[in-house]
Amino acid sequence: MTLDKLRPLSNKAIGPFVSAARRLGISANAITVTSVVTAAAAGYVLVVAGSSQSWYLLASALVLFTGFLDVLDGALARATDTATDAGDFLDHVLDRYGDVLILGGLAIGADQYELGMLALTGVLLTAYLGTQGDALGLGRIYGGLLGRADILVLVGVVCAVAAVANPTLLYGLDLVDATLVVLAVFTHVTALQRFVWSWRELTEH
Repeated sequence: MTLDKLRPLSNKAIGPFVSAARRLGISANAITVTSVVTAAAAGYVLVVAGSSQSWYLLASALVLFTGFLDVLDGALARATDTATDAGDFLDHVLDRYGDVLILGGLAIGADQYELGMLALTGVLLTAYLGTQGDALGLGRIYGGLLGRADILVLVGVVCAVAAVANPTLLYGLDLVDATLVVLAVFTHVTALQRFVWSWRELTEH
């Protein structure tokens, strides 16, 4: 089950932060831009954490905060009636940069370039299929095993654990390496799920 299905609940929980942003006059686009800055910071810290395990705790905080901002910008745009196609476009472009920065940093820090490449291509294909469905009139597709929210929470939680202990699990892979394996496999599974669903909708109706 993807955490994206819990967006209605998260939008309610984030209400006080939306109200605070409105009072401060912060725009949704400003939050979107801030999210890619925090993603860049997370990516850098993840690279450093590969050789200094304690840095994973800061990386965890930055990744989870990036996820928080990803929810906040959309909720603020809807609450202030400022949601636009331009804002949606900016959000999706910067989200993809954020994905590349975070997963790239995770892979570089762990010295797992091949797994990082597989994970990144899976994430980008998943996002592409989600928005391509919208372009074809099917609506925005959020389904599948791993949505963006799931990925950010998974990476954030794993980094928090790795700051304390990053044990070797199977085949010489530690916890961070194993997380990259999970992302490398299940992001492509998610992309395939979205493809199959879209194909059926396009060919059966």
